[in-house]
Amino acid sequence: RVAVLAMPRMILLDYSVATNVLGREPGYEVIICTRPERPASAEGAVVPAAHGLGEFSTADVVVVPGFEDPHLTLPDAYLDAIVQAAEHGAKIVGICTGTFALAASGVANGRRVTTHWQYAEGLRTQFPRVKVVEDVLFVDDDNLLTSAGGGAGIDACLHLIRSDFGVDAERTVGREMAAAPARFGPAPQYVDVLSPPGAALAETRTWAIEHLSRPVTVDELAARSLMTRRTFIRQFRADTGMAPMRWLTLQRILLA
Repeated sequence: RVAVLAMPRMILLDYSVATNVLGREPGYEVIICTRPERPASAEGAVVPAAHGLGEFSTADVVVVPGFEDPHLTLPDAYLDAIVQAAEHGAKIVGICTGTFALAASGVANGRRVTTHWQYAEGLRTQFPRVKVVEDVLFVDDDNLLTSAGGGAGIDACLHLIRSDFGVDAERTVGREMAAAPARFGPAPQYVDVLSPPGAALAETRTWAIEHLSRPVTVDELAARSLMTRRTFIRQFRADTGMAPMRWLTLQRILLA
């Protein structure tokens, strides 16, 4: 059972990502939980919920969507529900600024978490006891899964499906949503390039993928690209958002 927490000032995109992606996996029963006496609103829309915070606290997976003005305090009832879910042994998922709620509740103390790049420094300053990992799509730290916002929330939800039900289940949901398989968590949130991503060194990367079973060095890739090592690394980062050897490792994991 997956419980999505509908909170005040909730970001509708993050809420809909959680309910739509996870709701397409038949192995999950997705419910929406909030305080019945105070229905949550998301950007002006009232979110109906048939379940209270008690059922949130006893779910197998709990999801906390992002919310606006994360530096403002949330009502204690929502934070208490997150704590109780953690004590119950739930897998806890925070999307975008939802990580602020996890930090405010204390369940993220001493844990590795991430959030949208615009809020990373604010999260670190406001909650110095959490270990903020910047510029990654999502971080899976045992029973705590946190992600950046928007598209990264889709990646985190697909990663959760893959963890619980396998690659085939993840791909089935991805196909239904016309979404690619989940990108790896360490991938950067944003790559600032003017040319189409991956265009300059496409031939070199294709060659590397065809030779993943043998040792491949940065110097070898640079030579094939007719570049110096330093120029090659700089261009490779511009194309892919990561260092060459990190990219190679992720390709080997994907192939496996």
